[in-house]
Amino acid sequence: MDQYEILKHYFGYDRFRPGQERLIGAILSGRDVLGIMPTGGGKSLCYQVPALMLPGITLVISPLISLMKDQVTALRKAGVDAAYLNSTLSPDQIRLVYRRAYQGAYKLLYIAPERLSGEGFSALTREVPVSLVAVDEAHCISQWGQDFRPSYLKISEFLHALPRRPVVAAFTATATAQVRDDIAQRLELENPLCEVTGFDRPNLFLDVRSPQRKLPALLELVQERRGKSGIIYCATRSGVEKVCAALCQRGIPATRYHAGLAEEERQANQDDFQFDRRPVMVATNAFGMGIDKSNVSYVIHYNMPKSLEAYYQEAGRAGRDGEPADCILLYSAGDITTAKFLLENSGNVELDEEEQEQVRRQDQARLQAMIGYCRTSGCLRGRLLDYFGQAHGPACGNCGNCRGEYQLQDITVPAQMILSCVHRVKSRLGYYVGKTLLVQVLRGSRTQRVAGLGLDQLSTYGLMSRLPAEQVRTLMDFLEAEGLLRTNPLHATLEPTPAASKILFQGKKLSMPVRRDRAGEARRPGRKKTAPSPAPEAEDLFSALRAVRTRLAQEENVPAYVVFSNATLADMAEKVPRTMDEFLDVTGVGEVKAARYGEEFLRAIAEYQDQERP
Repeated sequence: MDQYEILKHYFGYDRFRPGQERLIGAILSGRDVLGIMPTGGGKSLCYQVPALMLPGITLVISPLISLMKDQVTALRKAGVDAAYLNSTLSPDQIRLVYRRAYQGAYKLLYIAPERLSGEGFSALTREVPVSLVAVDEAHCISQWGQDFRPSYLKISEFLHALPRRPVVAAFTATATAQVRDDIAQRLELENPLCEVTGFDRPNLFLDVRSPQRKLPALLELVQERRGKSGIIYCATRSGVEKVCAALCQRGIPATRYHAGLAEEERQANQDDFQFDRRPVMVATNAFGMGIDKSNVSYVIHYNMPKSLEAYYQEAGRAGRDGEPADCILLYSAGDITTAKFLLENSGNVELDEEEQEQVRRQDQARLQAMIGYCRTSGCLRGRLLDYFGQAHGPACGNCGNCRGEYQLQDITVPAQMILSCVHRVKSRLGYYVGKTLLVQVLRGSRTQRVAGLGLDQLSTYGLMSRLPAEQVRTLMDFLEAEGLLRTNPLHATLEPTPAASKILFQGKKLSMPVRRDRAGEARRPGRKKTAPSPAPEAEDLFSALRAVRTRLAQEENVPAYVVFSNATLADMAEKVPRTMDEFLDVTGVGEVKAARYGEEFLRAIAEYQDQERP
C-alpha cells in the first residue's frame, strides 16, 4: 500500500492535512524533517504512516507516558502493531515487549528518552533494524524552550551508537525560530525539511477576563458548560484543591491532578477524566502533556501561565477533534507575583551557573510576553501568532477582544493621582517603591508599614479608596504599557518616565479602552463555526450514535474517543450511511474499525430512521 491507501485503510481519512504529505514524502525519501504543527494538527500521522511503509521498526521518543499509552491503544484498535516501554510496565511486561520486538512483531515502539542508554535497549537496537526515529515534543531539547529536559540531550549520542543512522524526524507544536534552530542543531538533523504549518487553531475561541472575584466567575463558566469535558489549570497545588472542592460542592463531577498526590491517585483521576466519568479536570501544569483526549471542549486558566509557549500548549488541549472550543484565561495582577515566584524557584541543577542565568533571562522575557497578551486590547490570536512569527490579518473575529465591545474612558484624573503618588512617595522616602505599596497608599491602607513610613501623611493617601485594588493595578499596568511608568528590573520599583510630566503638568488627556466584559455568555453571537458539527436535524442521531460509542467504549475499557471522535460521529450523523461501503466514506472510519464497529453503528442508524418514519 502507498501512503494514501494506508491513510484510508488504517486511519479512515481520504486526504492529508496541510504539511503532512510533504513531511511524509521527505521521510520516505530518506530525508530528515522538522515539523512544527499545532496541537491537533496531525503530527503523529507524519511518523505513523511512514512507519507502516518502511522496513524494520520506528522508534518514537517521547517524555509522555500518557501519550504512549493512548497512541498505542489507538494504533492497536486501528490494526497497527505497536508497543511502549516505560515505568508503568512490570518486569514481566517489559521482557515480553523485548521478546516480541526481537521477533519483529512491532512497527512502532514508543520509549522515554531516559531509557535510550539502557543496556537492554542498546542491545535490541543493535540487532533490530531501526528505519526511523521520531522525536516528539522536540522543543524539550532546547534550553531556549519552555520545557527543557536534559535527558533529551542524550538522543544524539543514541543516534551515533546505532549501527546505521536512521531518518530522524522531530516534531513539536511550540517553537519560536530560535528554538527551531536549536532543535536542528542539537539533534544534528541532516539537510532537514522544515515544515511550519502554522500556529493558528481557528476552532479555538480565545479570551482573557479579569473578574474581581475569580472563583464565582469560574463556577459560572463551568456551569454554562455542564456536561462538557474541560480542563481548569491552576498555578499551585493549593489552588487545585480549592477549585476542585468548590466544583464538587456544586455537583459538578470534577477531579484533580498535581504532583503532591500519590501516583496511584493521579492515575485513577486521569482515568476518570479520560473515560468521562469525571469530565472536568482541575490540575497544575503537571497534567496534560500527551493527553490525546479529543473531546475537551474548553480549557480555563485560573491563573496566568509563565509563558505564551506554555499557554499555547495547555490551551491547545481543547478542540483536538476540530470542534469549536473555548480557551479562557482569568487574569489578575497577583498572577504576575505567583509566576515570578515559580520561576525563581524552578532552577535546573543539571545546568552550570552561566547556563542557568541564560535560562533565567529567557524565562523573564517569556513572562513579559505572557503579561502583554493578558493586557492587550488588540486581537488575542494576532498576539499569539506575532510571538511565534506567523503573519496574520488585523483581526481574527474569533477572540474576546475582536468580539468585545470597547469604549474609551477618560482616565486623566486617576492617572494624575497615581503619577503624583509615585512622585510624593519618592520625595518622602528618597527612593521609589513597588506597586503593592503604592496601591496601599492610594487606597488608604492602615497597614503598619504604611504608617511606619509616614505615607499616611501624604496628600495622595486614600485618593482611590473607593476603587478595588485590582482596578488600581489595572490602571498602573495601562500607564506602564503607555510608557508613562516603568518597572526597574533591579529593584522591582515603579518609576515615572519623562512622558509622565505631560499628564501631570502639561494638561495632556489620557483615555483607556475598556471592554464591556460579557462573562455570562457561554457562546458569542455570530461566532464563527470553523469545524464540523452536526446540523440541527442531525442532533438527535448524533446523540444516539454517541450512546452507542459510550457502550462500546465501556465494554472494551477504552476512552470513548478511541472508538470514534466527535468529529467522526458528526460526519456520520450528516451522511447517515446505510451500507458498509457508505460507512467507510465517513471521515475517520478505517477498514479495521469498520469491521469492528460498523454493524453496531449501522444498526443504530437504521433503528433511528425507523423511529423517525411516520
